[in-house]
Amino acid sequence: MANIKSALKRIKVAEFKTRRNKMIISSLKTSIKKFEESVKAGNLEEAQNLYRKAISLIDKAAAKGTIHKNTAARKKSRLSNKMKAAM
Repeated sequence: MANIKSALKRIKVAEFKTRRNKMIISSLKTSIKKFEESVKAGNLEEAQNLYRKAISLIDKAAAKGTIHKNTAARKKSRLSNKMKAAM
């Protein structure tokens, strides 16, 4: 365990950021899963709403640095392709 004040703070900050990142990634995965299930079920109106929500969450995660911007672009592209295929 660290004894220096700045090291103790870094540990606290790292734990806080880890919890925040896990929360963001978890909600992101959940929204993507819900979108894919609605596409599979054929609910296009619901899929469009969930698509917008998922894209928004992906952009927010990339802006906060939780996921890399290229990862965000790739995920958005794949969701877009699934949306187009369903229509």
